[in-house]
Amino acid sequence: MGKKTKIDWCNSTWNPVTGCLHGCAYCYARRIAERFGGYPSDEKLHEFNVRQTVRHRNDDGEWNRWYKCAYPFSFAPTLHRYKLDEPRHWKKPCNIFVCSMADLFGEWVPDEWIKEVLKACEAAPWHRYLFLTKNPARYIELAEKDILPDGADNMWFGSTATTPETEFFFSVGHNTFLSIEPILKPFHDSLGAGEQACEKTDWIIIGAETGNRKDKVIPKVDWIMEILQNAEKTGTPVFMKKSLRELMGDDFIQELPWNRKG
Repeated sequence: MGKKTKIDWCNSTWNPVTGCLHGCAYCYARRIAERFGGYPSDEKLHEFNVRQTVRHRNDDGEWNRWYKCAYPFSFAPTLHRYKLDEPRHWKKPCNIFVCSMADLFGEWVPDEWIKEVLKACEAAPWHRYLFLTKNPARYIELAEKDILPDGADNMWFGSTATTPETEFFFSVGHNTFLSIEPILKPFHDSLGAGEQACEKTDWIIIGAETGNRKDKVIPKVDWIMEILQNAEKTGTPVFMKKSLRELMGDDFIQELPWNRKG
C-alpha cells in the first residue's frame, strides 16, 4: 500500500520530486516543507540517491537534533532518486497523486527528472497516476518530444486553474483534468470553466482555499454552481473537495471519472 493521504481525490501520494519555485501565497506544501524540512539552500536544484540526514530547527529557529528528512533543503526542488522504486513495491493498486509536494512539470525541472519518474510509473502499471501542474505548456512540450506517454489509461494529467484566465491542458490522446483549487474568483461561462472547456476535459476538481492566510478567499455558492451546471451539460464528472462540504450542503458531490468508465 502506498503512503496514505488526506487528499480526498486519491488514496496515496508519492514524492520522488519535492519543492517548487512558483511562490504561491496559499501553498500548503511550502508550509509543510518549511516547518518540517532542513535548511534553505542557495542552489536551485538538488539530487540525492539516499535519504538525507539534517538538523531540525526548534521553534526559536535554532538547529538542534539530527534526523532523516524528506525535505532536506526545505522547499528547494529536489530529486529523491531513492524513492523512484517505491510504487513497484506497493502491490495493492492505488490512485497515486504524483509529486504532491512539488510541481513536477515546472519549467525549472529537467526533462531527465521527468523521464525517470514516468519510467518508474510504467514499471508499476497496476496503479493509477495523477499529475498536476501550474505549467500545462510543459505537457505539450514533452508530448512533442515523445516523453509524455500517449494513450496511457492509468495516467491522468491535470492543470491547476485558480482563476478563469489560467491556461490548461486538453488532449485527445491523454486523460486530462482541471483542478480549480483554490477557487479565487468566479469562472464565468465564457471563460475557463465554461461549457466549451468542460467538453474538452475529462474531470473537474473544485476546492476552497484552506489554512489561515490573512487574505484567504471564501468562495460563493454561485461560483461553484455555475461550474457544476456547465459540467452537467457536457456530462463531465465533478469532484468537490471536503473544503466545500459545508458551503454546498445537499449539492456537494464527489465523482471519480474512472468509476464512470467502469
